[in-house]
Amino acid sequence: MPALNGVDLGLLPTMGVGSYASPSWLTAMRRVLRVGDAGPADMEEAIQDAIKIAVWDQEEAGLDILTDGEIRRQRFLWNVVEKLSGLKLIPAQRKLGVVSYDSAPRFETAERVTAPNGLGIVQEYTYVRTLTDHPLKVCCPGPLTVALPITPKGGYTNGDYFPLLYDLAEIVNRELRQLVAVGATFIQVDEPSAAGRTPSLPIAETVKLFNKTVEGVQAKIALHICFGNNQGRPAMKRTYKPLFPGILDAKAEQFALEYANREMAELDLWSQYGGDRELAAGVLDVKSMYLETPEDVAERIRAVLQHVKPEKLYLTCDCGFSASSRGLARAKLGALVAGAKIVRQELEKR
Repeated sequence: MPALNGVDLGLLPTMGVGSYASPSWLTAMRRVLRVGDAGPADMEEAIQDAIKIAVWDQEEAGLDILTDGEIRRQRFLWNVVEKLSGLKLIPAQRKLGVVSYDSAPRFETAERVTAPNGLGIVQEYTYVRTLTDHPLKVCCPGPLTVALPITPKGGYTNGDYFPLLYDLAEIVNRELRQLVAVGATFIQVDEPSAAGRTPSLPIAETVKLFNKTVEGVQAKIALHICFGNNQGRPAMKRTYKPLFPGILDAKAEQFALEYANREMAELDLWSQYGGDRELAAGVLDVKSMYLETPEDVAERIRAVLQHVKPEKLYLTCDCGFSASSRGLARAKLGALVAGAKIVRQELEKR
């Protein structure tokens, strides 16, 4: 039976992937800060209040495992990248029209990349831990994903990503070890770029990099691989087939994968290769405005259970909710919990 921190989670534990929808007033507050009508202390107060709301919404929905909603981060990654030193900002080349991946700033290295003050994720965890007694999951982008907007130049051979990736692996590893030191027991490394970053890495090299990233981290480790969710849009070809079976050499106890947005495709890969690993299956489509009913969710869970043992299955959403409205995110989490309850009751009757 799944357990965390000595807490029996029961069958089919529910959790978000990581990010949660920001309250509308927090977005307004960021705008006020940009024009100079608010100060850093005002922003910190607003962020702390927003994290409280993210925790409250998750508890109210009935999730078994919570996160801080990654409220301190904007669009999952950018605030983490900004904590790195040795980077030169390259303004976005396209600023008009619909905001998407190509509207984001990019960076070039000016020297070897370091993070003298860490990535800020330890601070995220220590604050949210004061807000709830629920089991917590901490999420951190992996080196492949952190490197996505960075071009190696100064301090590296132009265009040679390997030294940069391994510098980033050391930085993330240090952050993960510090998380364990302050009490984190469940850590998810987010690597959507493992599914199709450019330039691509052979799967064996991807696994080697991941294992370096989590080396010596004494916690339950999950690896989350999705296909991107900027403005509700994927960023790469949506197939896991090229990753299997090699990805299972990654030193992760759990794999969090996207299924709902792809009509539950490729579950057979888990039947073929998954073995006794835990699967955190995405059964909520965060890229769709459609609000799933509990029975919709239950139907997806039943499909997953054709390919994984119930005691090895966790239930989540495909990606984070950072591109969703709070009202929709709250309602979808409620559907997730209700759908899980339906299937739990069915399993109990067997």
